[in-house]
Amino acid sequence: QVQLVESGGGLVQPGGSLRLSCAASGNIFAIYTMGWYRQPYGQQRELVASITNGGSTNYADSVKARFTISRDNAKNTIYLQMNGLKPEDTAHYYCNADIRVKNGPYTYTPRRDYWGQGTQVTVSS
Repeated sequence: QVQLVESGGGLVQPGGSLRLSCAASGNIFAIYTMGWYRQPYGQQRELVASITNGGSTNYADSVKARFTISRDNAKNTIYLQMNGLKPEDTAHYYCNADIRVKNGPYTYTPRRDYWGQGTQVTVSS
């Protein structure tokens, strides 16, 4: 019913930049908060940044002033501009979205979280 597709990961040297994108598609009624999470190998998944449908943002302390999350509501897409990348930013990055799905002409499901498959970001010289 709903798909989140990430793109933009890759290998970059320390100090470099990458831009991640996440597009939501499907039988969507409404999208609320969207965000990026990351999971370094062998560690727990953690919030990187999130953005509400009104544009309010929230960042992990470790990425403030380096990463910027943005959103295009018309395209159901969010972006994560990552500058000043560090080796400790190496992780699998996942897109998350809080979505209501249409299930009839005038009806929709309760809100629930959806996840993308993720994209790998590796910061190494």
